[in-house]
Amino acid sequence: MEYKFLDENGTFCMDRPENNSDFYFPIAAENGIKSAVTPNWGGDSKWDQNHFLLEPVSVENLHNNRSSRNFWCQVKGIGNWSVTGVSAEANAAKFTDCQEESQMEAGYMWQTTRRSSKKYQLQSEVTMFAPEVDEDFSMEVMQVKVTNIGRICAFLTPVAAVPIYGRSADNIRDHRHVTSLLHRISTMDCGVEVTPTMSFDERGHQENYTTYFVCGVTGEGGKPKRFYPTLREFIGEGGNLERPRALIEKKEGHPAGASFTGEAFGGIKFEEICLEPGETASYTIFLGICKGSGTREEKKEKIAKIIEKYKTEKLVEEAFLKTKEKWKNQVNVHYHTGEETFDQFLNWVSFQPILRRIYGCSFLPHHDYGKGGRGWRDLWQDCLALLIMSPTQVRKMLLDNFGGVRIDGTNATIIGEKQGEFVADRNNITRVWMDHGVWPLLTTNLYLEQTGDFSILEEKVPYFKDKQIVRGTKTDEEWKEGETWQQTKNGEIYYGSVLEHLLIQHLTAFYEVGEHNEILLRGADWNDALDMASKRGESVAYTNAYAGNLKSLASIIRYEAKRTGKKQLLLWEEIERLLEDNKELYESVSDKKKCLDSYLEQGCHFISGKRKEFDAEDVATGLEHKADWMMEHIRKTEWVTDAKGNGWFNGYYDDHGRMVEGKMEQGVRMMLTSQVFSIMAGTATDEQVRAITKSADTYLFEKEIGGYRLNTDFKEVKMDLGRMFGFAYGEKENGAVFSHMAVMYANALYQRGFVEEGYKALKALEEQAMNPSVSHIYPGIPEYFNSDGKGLYHYLTGAASWYMLTVITQMFGVRGEKGALKIAPKLKKEQFDAKNEAKITLPFGGKNWEICLKNQFGAEYGTYQIKKAVWNQTECQLDGAESFLLTKEEIEQAPQNNVIEIWLS
Repeated sequence: MEYKFLDENGTFCMDRPENNSDFYFPIAAENGIKSAVTPNWGGDSKWDQNHFLLEPVSVENLHNNRSSRNFWCQVKGIGNWSVTGVSAEANAAKFTDCQEESQMEAGYMWQTTRRSSKKYQLQSEVTMFAPEVDEDFSMEVMQVKVTNIGRICAFLTPVAAVPIYGRSADNIRDHRHVTSLLHRISTMDCGVEVTPTMSFDERGHQENYTTYFVCGVTGEGGKPKRFYPTLREFIGEGGNLERPRALIEKKEGHPAGASFTGEAFGGIKFEEICLEPGETASYTIFLGICKGSGTREEKKEKIAKIIEKYKTEKLVEEAFLKTKEKWKNQVNVHYHTGEETFDQFLNWVSFQPILRRIYGCSFLPHHDYGKGGRGWRDLWQDCLALLIMSPTQVRKMLLDNFGGVRIDGTNATIIGEKQGEFVADRNNITRVWMDHGVWPLLTTNLYLEQTGDFSILEEKVPYFKDKQIVRGTKTDEEWKEGETWQQTKNGEIYYGSVLEHLLIQHLTAFYEVGEHNEILLRGADWNDALDMASKRGESVAYTNAYAGNLKSLASIIRYEAKRTGKKQLLLWEEIERLLEDNKELYESVSDKKKCLDSYLEQGCHFISGKRKEFDAEDVATGLEHKADWMMEHIRKTEWVTDAKGNGWFNGYYDDHGRMVEGKMEQGVRMMLTSQVFSIMAGTATDEQVRAITKSADTYLFEKEIGGYRLNTDFKEVKMDLGRMFGFAYGEKENGAVFSHMAVMYANALYQRGFVEEGYKALKALEEQAMNPSVSHIYPGIPEYFNSDGKGLYHYLTGAASWYMLTVITQMFGVRGEKGALKIAPKLKKEQFDAKNEAKITLPFGGKNWEICLKNQFGAEYGTYQIKKAVWNQTECQLDGAESFLLTKEEIEQAPQNNVIEIWLS
């Protein structure tokens, strides 16, 4: 089992993909239908949690044929052939290789399968995509082509067969039958529509205005002959979707203009045709949702009107080409190294952040949790990729996202449907993830470097307000539903600068420490499954991250003061107690708590809103002192070793206040996350980084399953640390190769100059992912690989953004430096092609750049430097330089398309 790539844009094909149980592919519109499609056209399709066109599926029932999009050919004198391979006959012969052959071809947001049958002497080609229509109308388009590969004329009657679920995902068990009684079904000239009378879901009983439909036309625009509008009638008593009695018994079906109730079904019967040898017949099936406030009749008219625009084979193919081009253009970063497989892998990794923007963290078979949307971390980490691919969108996105920060330094965890929309915690659940303050600065810092737009720090943004106060430990009894923003005592919304938001997030975390003077774990950190140590648990791992961020903040403040000449920072006056620079205070857990409590008391309901000027240099120095103290404290207290002298950092304390990592009675315990942020922040010295990599290779690395596991086997269910230890070892957060943290480990190593070690982590992930006989996934990076090496939770993972970022800014070394374009490559010798060249194309500063690295003597990283750079045929001599820099001014004056050649010597 392997892929074969067909072009430079990730298009691939695979033989007999249905023989893999868990393959599925994402197909969606920018704003509308979100689908999951298997090789046999199973999966589901939905607009959002409350509007599922096809029955919701999880990976464990992905093969439930109730959700399959099927198309039958009733072949006279022989039987009924499923062109998608979903029939009792096809399943019986699935592994025999004697009756049918199949192949799948796919690219960004489209899939084509081809199937041939020896018995029926027919060949099919089915293509699916989702064109953009309008904000209230979205649909899948399936073009079906059937060819006679036999020697005699074939008489066949085509029948599309698609079950219509047409309701909320909540109804999969909650009132499944009752909600089918709400269905009002009618047959139209071109298909079947169902408009439920009302909806039953978590919103209550509401009148329904949404219409679901399955329609079809011939390749010439001809209408269907008859319809099977209900599931019960199509399968018949004792039948099923793999052996429907309506086909076996050749039932005539119903004409257009009829009405029905019950479980809806998109059964569309076309006229019988005589297909000559070599002749092809074409049909187009439309599966969609029509929302909005119009009447049912108006929606039926809209459906017919839109389908008219796609009614011929030619019109469908034109729409298909337009859709393909649209998605191809969105992936505007291209890679060329000495290994084609790696380049193609990067193409799909670069597409994944786009998928996450559309799907959120839900709506694909493994992602069977949540109700759409993204979490707090997702908002910020998805921006990392956007800063490379579509930087013009990011400024407003960042400002809107900062509106989710509370005045106590915590943040909203439920994100609304619209950008910048936040809602109070669902079901009165109060939860604080201690790492949430880390991500906004990581993303903002990248924005500052890529764009040079430091003025964003002075932009004023409100603070989110709900009933959660005092960092989630108390409830504001004065708060009223609908009060979204923090107000002053005068009843005015308070706006603080972006810089103020960042300071509050980091300073409140600095003071919220446990008995070992590390920041409290609270509900969890990045690893949500460390969720059972809310009282005494501490996260040393993210204490490192906050320390590194405090140093970054200090650097940002100094640079901005120098850039603007402003020596004062205008901040909310209550922040003063958090800015105190006192080593004795830092050493005392109790004094830190008193300081934090004193600050938090000022933001329980209203705040003063008064501002005060602070000396910028004093603030920066204080932040640095805090960071230095944190790092030194960790170096002194958290370094652990085994019997052989291998060393690494402890990253956690459990709810009994016990150190989690090190040499224990149960064996050696080590967690990758603990090492990542000690390296990335700069806590670990170079000597300690070398020791950590050796220990990680000893205890965590397994090449056969993708590289670095998230942790060693603790051999117990640690009820005092997190639910992850209840998972089987090697699954998800408990010891799987968790791509996100493995990539961040590589990123940290590259930043510190440990290129060989960082490349090892990235390469192991790529090789595992691109070995489908073991990983059992299509190209791209999954959330994790289990102990069998299988990839799970594909497509919607923050690992994609971090992988892209690491390859571009570290491996190729193409990155912003306060708006300037810096090129400082860290490619290994083996990554250059046969001509000793490597290339990347990407947008930067509103211009397009092709950057070609020429390693003319085949030198290894660490032995080459930049000899010269040629920018648009103008040469710059740079003998012995480690980097090449174009200033922001030069970029602004540059033409739209640019070529830079970097000669390494």
